[in-house]
Amino acid sequence: MPLLRRRRLLAAAVVFLLAAVAHQSDAFTELETAQIGRFQDYLRIHTAHPSPDYAGAAAFLLPYAASLGLHTTTLHFTPCKSKPLLLLTWPGTDPSLPSVLLNSHLDSVPAEPEHWLHPPFAAHHDTGGGRIYARGAQDDKCLPIQYLEAIRGLRDAGFAPARTLHISLVPDEEISGADGFEKFARSEEFRELNVGFMLDEGQASVNDEFRVFYGDRLVWRLIVKATGAPGHGSRMFDGAAVENLMDCVETIAGFRDAQFGLVKAGLRGPGEVVSVNPGFVMNMQPSEAEVGFDFRLPPTEDVEHIIRRIKEEWAPAHKNLIHELMIKGPMQDVAGRPIVTPTNASNPWWSVFEQAIISAGGKLAKPEILSSTTDSRFIRQLGIPALGFSPMTNTPILLHDHNEFLEDKVFLRGIKVYEHIIRALSSFKG
Repeated sequence: MPLLRRRRLLAAAVVFLLAAVAHQSDAFTELETAQIGRFQDYLRIHTAHPSPDYAGAAAFLLPYAASLGLHTTTLHFTPCKSKPLLLLTWPGTDPSLPSVLLNSHLDSVPAEPEHWLHPPFAAHHDTGGGRIYARGAQDDKCLPIQYLEAIRGLRDAGFAPARTLHISLVPDEEISGADGFEKFARSEEFRELNVGFMLDEGQASVNDEFRVFYGDRLVWRLIVKATGAPGHGSRMFDGAAVENLMDCVETIAGFRDAQFGLVKAGLRGPGEVVSVNPGFVMNMQPSEAEVGFDFRLPPTEDVEHIIRRIKEEWAPAHKNLIHELMIKGPMQDVAGRPIVTPTNASNPWWSVFEQAIISAGGKLAKPEILSSTTDSRFIRQLGIPALGFSPMTNTPILLHDHNEFLEDKVFLRGIKVYEHIIRALSSFKG
C-alpha cells in the first residue's frame, strides 16, 4: 500500500476514534440510558405496513403509560378490532378547561433491508456517533417515548397539570388515516375529550432552528382518460388517444415547472405550492389511454381556479379527454376558513407554544405548511388549532428514506423540550 494512502487511512481512523471518545465522554445518566433503551425497544416492534404489529405496540405502550400513573383506554373503530387506537390521559386539576392532545401514529412505512447499513428493525445504536438506526426513528416513533418520558420528568418534579393532557396513538396514518384518526375525530369519544389544542408530528430540521407547521397540503388524485381513432402502429394520423393524452401531460408539466421554479428561486416553501407528478397507465386497447396525477395543494390555494384549469385547459372535452378527480378532505373548516392554524397573536396557543420553545433554549424557524399530510388535518377541519412539531435539529430529513436514524442526544433533548411544552400548554388558563 502506498505510504500516502496509509497515512490518509491512519488519519481517518484517528478522527473517527477521537469523535467516538468525544461522544462517549459525555456519559449518559442511568435515566438517559434507560430512556434510550425504551426508545430502541419500541423501534424493534415491527409496525411497518402492510402488516403492522399493532398488538405488539399496544402491549408495549399501555403498561409503560400505566406505570407513570396515566389512565389508559383502547378504542376500536373497525369491526375486526385489529387497529387499536390508544388513548393515554393525565387528568388536570381543572376539568372545566379544554384539554391538550398530543398525537402520534403507531404505523410506519415499509423498509428495504438491502439498502440499509443495519437491519431496519434492529434499532442499532452506533455508540461512536450516537445514531440510532431504525424505520420510524424520525417518523414518528420517537414521539410517544418523548411524551411519556417528559411526563415522567414532570411528575418526578411534583408538577400537576391544570388542563387534562391526552396522548392519542393511532393506527393507519401512513395509509390515509381512514380507520384511525379520521374516525376518531368524528366519534363521541373524541367530543368528550373537549380538545382545545393539539400537537402532532412535524419534520426534522437540518439546522439549529426547530421547524413548526401550521397546515398540511391536501391530497388530490386526477385520472385523465383519452380516446381516439385506433390504428396500426405504423400509421401517423391526428387525434390518436396517446397524442391527445400527451397534450394533457405537456400542459400540466408546464404548470408543474412553474410551481417548482418558485421553490427553487426561494420565493415559496415546498408546502406553499401545488405539486403534481404523473404516472402512466396504458389500457389494452390502442384506442384508449390514461394517465394519473398526484396533486398536493396547500390549504390556501384557489381550488375553483385549479378545477377550471383541469376542465378547460388540462383535460378539455373537445380533445376527447375525460377526467376523474378524487379529493381527500375539505379545503375549509366548519367556519369556511382555510384549514390552517394561525401563528400570530390571534391564536393564544401559539404564544404559549413559542414561549415554551424559548424557555427550553430553542428557537423556531418561520412557520411552514407541511408539504405532505398528517392527522392534524382532521383536527383543523373541526376548527381546533393544531401544530406539527418534532424536536429534531441538526438532523437530515430521512422519513421514508433508507437508513433512517435519530441521534441519541437529539432524542434526549426532545424529552426536555416536551417537558417545557407540556408544562406550558397544560398550565395555560386563557
